[in-house]
Amino acid sequence: MNSVEPAHAAPPGHEQAAPPETPDGPARPASSARPARSARSTRKSRDGVHGLLMSTPAVVGLIAFVGVPFVYAVVLSFYNVRLGSPLAPTFFGLEQYRRLFTDPDLSGPFLRALLNNLTFAVVVVPLQTGLALALAVLLNRKLKAIGVFRSFFFMPVVFPMALVAVIWRLILARSDQGMLNSALDAVSFGNWGAFDWLGDTATAMASIIVLSVWQGVGFQMVILLAGLQQIPGELYEAAQLDRATRWQQFRHVTLPGIRGTLVFVALLTSVLSFRVFDQVYVLVKGGGLDEDATRTVMYQAVTTAFDQNNIGQASAITVVFFLIVVVLTLIQRRVVRPAHED
Repeated sequence: MNSVEPAHAAPPGHEQAAPPETPDGPARPASSARPARSARSTRKSRDGVHGLLMSTPAVVGLIAFVGVPFVYAVVLSFYNVRLGSPLAPTFFGLEQYRRLFTDPDLSGPFLRALLNNLTFAVVVVPLQTGLALALAVLLNRKLKAIGVFRSFFFMPVVFPMALVAVIWRLILARSDQGMLNSALDAVSFGNWGAFDWLGDTATAMASIIVLSVWQGVGFQMVILLAGLQQIPGELYEAAQLDRATRWQQFRHVTLPGIRGTLVFVALLTSVLSFRVFDQVYVLVKGGGLDEDATRTVMYQAVTTAFDQNNIGQASAITVVFFLIVVVLTLIQRRVVRPAHED
């Protein structure tokens, strides 16, 4: 009796090929790879939906309180709008911008305010960032009651800037009863006379810088302190085994470990330094502060809108200033960007 070969048997001389080998064993069939890719795709889609839902409140708030007012300011800058005027707004086109740079009565105060803003930022950004880093390193220790000291340095941040300005107005008062003048008079055994720290052109901006740094350095300190606490302790132990000094540990371990945090703090401080307004307004109106020496762009915009009732010109000032700040921020971000980023 003749035997019958199965229908699926390979013909003579042709053996069935084995599945290809991979470093992890036999390769999986394509049908088993598809469900894995499908699961990853579904998970990414679900994560994207969750991220969108969680960011929606912040995006809505950003659009409502930043985007819409800015667009409205751009629209108003093309009109002659007077606050409280019975006349209807008239279309001006680019006239407000032309006057801002060509009219001496408008361009002079605006350019002076812009120069004061740049001076304030150039001094405050490195000073406040460096001081915040020094305080963060100092307070990054496991000592008893270290939380009390951290709270003490952070306390000025919770005070409103208007309250801080009032406190420093008492400190820098021009009379003999001013706290700084009284302290200097006591140290000099009565040889120090009353000095107008806020009214003198040479010290007015320096006074604003000092009180601003005092009020804001605690916030940057907390951010840098959080960054310092993320550096693994093994890196410091390895540096100590290599007999690295404290300065070498700071330079080769601490600074590289908080580079990203330090860049963020510098950028944040830059943006905040350009929007300085509260302390200048409070001290000019009630503290005898030299207005020309400390006039900022935000102060110029507010006084133009509510003291001169020129809403259109104030809107043009804010639009131009916004574009200037964006350009300077992008340049700074480009300069301090880490080397591994494209």
